[in-house]
Amino acid sequence: MKLMSSPTSPFVRKVRILIREKGATARVEEIVVSALADPAELHAANPLGKVPALALDDGTTYFNSPLICQYLDEELGGHKFLPPAGNAYFSDMRLQTIGDGISEAAVSRTFERARPEAERSAMWTGRWERAITRSLDLLEADAKSLDGEPTIGTIAVYCALGYLDFRHPDMEWRKGRTKLTSFYDKNSGRPAFKETAPA
Repeated sequence: MKLMSSPTSPFVRKVRILIREKGATARVEEIVVSALADPAELHAANPLGKVPALALDDGTTYFNSPLICQYLDEELGGHKFLPPAGNAYFSDMRLQTIGDGISEAAVSRTFERARPEAERSAMWTGRWERAITRSLDLLEADAKSLDGEPTIGTIAVYCALGYLDFRHPDMEWRKGRTKLTSFYDKNSGRPAFKETAPA
């Protein structure tokens, strides 16, 4: 299997953490690509031109990090990071959706800030910032859902927080969110989380 990746993407990081937590780095070759450069290898794996994208040995391709994580959770065996169907499953999918949503808004803010100042949209930047803030407040209020061993949902939340640290420290996500900060700090020492931190 080949994983088209970027060392700074929070969505790729989620997949890379899962692979390492399963001790399966030898089974998945990670290929760093620049999505903005429109490489043919990435387009062959994902016509949308986004990372992550997973190419199987038989030519099958999967894209979008939730789908890739679900596939690898089954395919790589070992400890399951996605709960079985039922309340726990939907609770974890909710966490993953919140985490990925924060990442999507934060990545959009990153691209907007990279545009010439005269072309930036204050309206869109404000919408993304408010979406991030509301989602962080929700997670702080429901921090008990983050307890326990990592799941796909809590990994997604962790990666979103890490991306905010990396690209948007000015948002000071820790301020007034002691429970969320505790969750992040507790997991930062795990080898898979440390190894995949963006440089």
